[in-house]
Amino acid sequence: MKAETLREMSPEELDAKAQELREQLLKLRFQQSTGQIESPQMLRGVRKDIARILTVRRQKEIAAKAASAAAPGAESSE
Repeated sequence: MKAETLREMSPEELDAKAQELREQLLKLRFQQSTGQIESPQMLRGVRKDIARILTVRRQKEIAAKAASAAAPGAESSE
């Protein structure tokens, strides 16, 4: 999964995709423990996809926070 496609998704879609991948990771771990996994590299790929989703989601949060702070009339309470 590419980060470019993830950046186009909404936060709700990102959360849903992350949950879906977590469930897939659980199934893959179960398959690994029973010796039925076809490709052990799939575990690594799914973990990286989850991390990529979380990174994009955090980037969006930071960008939204910066945009709201840069908006006129927004003052900090320092």
